[in-house]
Amino acid sequence: MYRPFLEYLEKELFSRFDLSSRPIPAGLEANVSNRGKNQATIQSWCYECPQLRKIRYTYIDAGASAQVFNSVIYPSYYYDIPLLGIDLLSFGKSKILIVLDFQPLFQEESYLEKYIEPMGPLREKYNDLAQKLEMKFYDANQYFPSIYCLLKQMQRQ
Repeated sequence: MYRPFLEYLEKELFSRFDLSSRPIPAGLEANVSNRGKNQATIQSWCYECPQLRKIRYTYIDAGASAQVFNSVIYPSYYYDIPLLGIDLLSFGKSKILIVLDFQPLFQEESYLEKYIEPMGPLREKYNDLAQKLEMKFYDANQYFPSIYCLLKQMQRQ
């Protein structure tokens, strides 16, 4: 379901940057699980370049039960910019969750004003897609400025 997004990201990254592979710990590059209703395949990729110290993405394909594409892009230490997180998740035929966020490196007011505040108009433009972040396992607001996170859980029709 989300494989075209993975392919698009990979195509764009390779066309714009001189990427080299980063090692992934043994056993985590690819795996197959038969524990659930459907067999699940999990595959991860990891790259780096001078501008981006780490680009990691993972795809989980459990057929109709679950499809997950997750990616985090870490800028080089030379750049004072947030990380980019991408999560595209589908569970069964009815639940879809999409999260695109910039994860601030620092919580200082000046940093948030410089990198997070400019995202405000985009968030307002798509306000109907936003939902309150209610995390059960940790305080998301400790890591993500909640007023700027966009996420939507949709029911397929």
